[in-house]
Amino acid sequence: MPMWLRSPAYHEIVSFAEQLSSSVAGKPVSAQYDISENVHSICKMLDQAETWIAQNPPDTTASSRFGNQSFRKWQTELEQQVPQLLHDLLPTSSHNAIVELAPYLTESFGNATRIDYGSGHELSFLVWLLCLCKIGHFAPSDSPALVLVVFRRYLALCQQLQRTYMLEPAGSHGVWGLDDYQFLPFYFGSAQFIGTSVPPSESISPTLVEAKSDEYLYLQGIRFVMEMKRGPFFEHSRQLYDISGVPKWEKVNQGLGKMYKAEVLGKFPVVQHLQFGTLFAISSEIS
Repeated sequence: MPMWLRSPAYHEIVSFAEQLSSSVAGKPVSAQYDISENVHSICKMLDQAETWIAQNPPDTTASSRFGNQSFRKWQTELEQQVPQLLHDLLPTSSHNAIVELAPYLTESFGNATRIDYGSGHELSFLVWLLCLCKIGHFAPSDSPALVLVVFRRYLALCQQLQRTYMLEPAGSHGVWGLDDYQFLPFYFGSAQFIGTSVPPSESISPTLVEAKSDEYLYLQGIRFVMEMKRGPFFEHSRQLYDISGVPKWEKVNQGLGKMYKAEVLGKFPVVQHLQFGTLFAISSEIS
């Protein structure tokens, strides 16, 4: 872990997450920002991946609550298709990066062996986006769209996979965790609310969630929690409930940024499966 925390990769991913968060401050999904053709292309790729769910329906004979084995078929399809998907996505001049990019995308949706999903898989998608930026596939002006279009589409796909195949929460903190599956929708989503008239106390209001979850990632995350869990919100999602008591979104955003570094990037069980190369380097000698 000390090598990771000192590495170029660590500092790049922290800066990238902070930059993406800052880029959507005060912006709902419907705000004005550049949406490039490369952004549209990734969304089309994620649309294609979602069609594989219908082709691999959940096994209705399964008796366990979590971990429908049909997810393994979906993941196999992903692993087989990723090299060609990236070949089609990238210009010829970037094809030499596919060997490094493919594992990050393949690991972004869950683990087929354990049939689970957690913040480490979400991190893998963030690393994939960072690497695409580093090869010039995205410009700094694409940052808001990477959050409000690409990441939002990714989140919707992940939620559909979690819902369909009942993926086990990977390393869930249980009732004291931020969420069983995701972290970044709350970090990025808290930035969206900065400067608005909506206080954090309203973030767990079913009325607001129903009305505005298509505009704010934070509410999209809350909506999914409310859909998947039963009982009083303060019992099953204590940390999100406590966040609603913070007076300002700026404080929420700052706190979640620190929490992401400590509880996601700073935890060995989360980052242990990350792969490193020339684009995402553990040592400055190979970056």
